[in-house]
Amino acid sequence: MKKTDYDLIIVGGGMVGASLAFALKTSSLKIAIIEAFNLKTNQQPSYDDRGIALSYGSQSIFETMGLWSQLAPHSTAINDIHISDRGHFGATRLSARAENVPALGQVILARAMGQVLNQAIAAHEALDIICPSTVTAVEQQDNAVELTLNNERHLTAKLIVAADGANSTIRKLLGLSVTEQTYQQTAITANINTERPHLNRAYERFTEHGPIALLPMPDQRCSLIWTVKSGDEITINKLDDKAFLKQLQSEFGYRLGKFTQVGKRGHFPLKLTQTDRPIQDRIVFIGNAAHNLHPIAGQGFNLGLRDVIALADVLVNEVNDCGKAQLLHDYQNWQQSDQDSVIKATDILVRLFSNDNSILGHGRSASLIMLDLLPPAKHWLAQKSMGLGKRQPRLARGISI
Repeated sequence: MKKTDYDLIIVGGGMVGASLAFALKTSSLKIAIIEAFNLKTNQQPSYDDRGIALSYGSQSIFETMGLWSQLAPHSTAINDIHISDRGHFGATRLSARAENVPALGQVILARAMGQVLNQAIAAHEALDIICPSTVTAVEQQDNAVELTLNNERHLTAKLIVAADGANSTIRKLLGLSVTEQTYQQTAITANINTERPHLNRAYERFTEHGPIALLPMPDQRCSLIWTVKSGDEITINKLDDKAFLKQLQSEFGYRLGKFTQVGKRGHFPLKLTQTDRPIQDRIVFIGNAAHNLHPIAGQGFNLGLRDVIALADVLVNEVNDCGKAQLLHDYQNWQQSDQDSVIKATDILVRLFSNDNSILGHGRSASLIMLDLLPPAKHWLAQKSMGLGKRQPRLARGISI
């Protein structure tokens, strides 16, 4: 086989790409990360002040990777989850105590996660970090892939992992199609201060326009994801802080008392995208480059992290050719069903809980009541929300997940 510059090149140094590089730290692979922004100065735009919800399964994966001890000081535990439907009776409550786990999940600022991941990969001696730099051309060869960078530099690798987000450059350069579902919804994000303590409880409140999620954070704050009809975010974000909090209060209610302060607001459109052929000759797409989800169930990064550990599992002990078709086939066989089931479940939830149909509203209310009264069904939902119930790759074993 022709000698290549690297065994593996990861395109995209965000949360998913950096996690994969760290997961492979014990391998003998020669690895590079190509990132458009300067990781040394934490300029990656996804590392902002959003709260990232980590499932219990994701926490366990980071523990197995040896990274949780660095992330833990920045995290806030989710001990309970309260699910309700605005304008209807009925609610479902999930608890860590009932599931016999320390916490259902954790919330960590994307910025804090970025700092930890950047420090971790900077200490990775077998990893080259090429940034800021972008890929301008991709050429698939018989036994390698050649990338051309924006400085005209050429790099070859046995395997390319595209972890470059929902608007993947690698996908566009290859001319690959995506399956896309536009929800006509936009998520407004901010950090909120509340009158009452959150007591480590997360809230998911469904409205006719989409869910409102509040996740517990330090210092009496909550991370807000407020789903609105696309176009409404323009009017809402023009409101001053007092008017913004008043409108949010009318949608969410007073379970946390009054909302007292709001931080910097952001917003992004919501849609489902899935790369039609995530496995190519010596190229694999993971994370948002493979599947970008609605945040209704908070599964986006958690699914991406399971992509990471499944792919790392088939690559970690490979010493000859990490890009051979059999390895990528093994990864796809392992992870495709997980991706498909999460994508399908998320899409169904959006359609079921983001409308003002009165018949469906009564059905949702009855379902939440019944779910709360049926321990086996509630346990099943809790397991799904924690990212459990699926056979784990070897790298994710050794602890109870």
